[in-house]
Amino acid sequence: MTSTRHLGLDLGGTNIKAAVLEHRDADTPPLLVDSRVVPTNADLGSGHVVDNLIALGRDMQADVGGIATVGLGVPGLFDAATGTIELLPNLAGRWEGFNLRDTLRKGLDLDVAMINDARAFTLAEGTIGAGREAKVMLGITLGTGIGGGVMINGRLHAGAFGTAGEFGHQTVDPDGPMCGCGNRGCLEAVARAEVISAEAGVGDVEELYAAAAAGDEVAVRTVGRASFFMAIAISNAVSLLGVDVVVVGGGVVSSGDLVLDPLRRAVTDRVTLVPTDDIQILPAKLGPVAGAIGAALAGAPQPPTLSL
Repeated sequence: MTSTRHLGLDLGGTNIKAAVLEHRDADTPPLLVDSRVVPTNADLGSGHVVDNLIALGRDMQADVGGIATVGLGVPGLFDAATGTIELLPNLAGRWEGFNLRDTLRKGLDLDVAMINDARAFTLAEGTIGAGREAKVMLGITLGTGIGGGVMINGRLHAGAFGTAGEFGHQTVDPDGPMCGCGNRGCLEAVARAEVISAEAGVGDVEELYAAAAAGDEVAVRTVGRASFFMAIAISNAVSLLGVDVVVVGGGVVSSGDLVLDPLRRAVTDRVTLVPTDDIQILPAKLGPVAGAIGAALAGAPQPPTLSL
């Protein structure tokens, strides 16, 4: 039996995550061989971040061995043909126009496949995670920003421009605040962690949900407003795509039903065209390295779930 190993790197605003998958045969799910997390240190500049990426990749190559491909999850948009960064709205530093793929390729001496980080999360959860039985899965990442991806019949849907699934950049409040993408009133602009934490006057989003669970009126109102906007976005996806499984990931999901139950209630209130009992809203299964696992899947030869 011939096995191959594939490295995935997930570039986040706070941390860079790495995972190595071992593929044995078409009938056996890939095995997670190793995973690691290091600080991004984005405040030190894009050059420092790239050095961190390369150093982590080299460490994994040296310690695990036999790595054949590299996949990179990127928190924004890039030119798929060149690997040049177009937009990283939630990552500090000068990135626009920077050829991240070529730089990483030289640093690791391997070809690099790039994928949006939320699509990488979706690919992982839809392939071997919580959404693997879904007909149409919506993946949602709640982190520094709000990302997403769509899998249809087990295949990642990239769309005509390779950007399908930008869940957080739906307009949910036409008169809302400006978003980092340049649009006004995106879901990310009104419901991302930093915004709702500040609105409730708490230190972070975990504290917000804990306060809401304890009955704090401001926290309950803030969570309800964020859930209202999230439900609009999920309802749009259900109506347009017939989503039957929503998988939610990100650090805040460790709060479990404190996060998911308000979403479930809000979606039940808004979705009218299909039975809401048939729509599952589930926590991610693969944990913090889901995006790195998805990046490794994307970089592997002929990944079984990638399509247009």
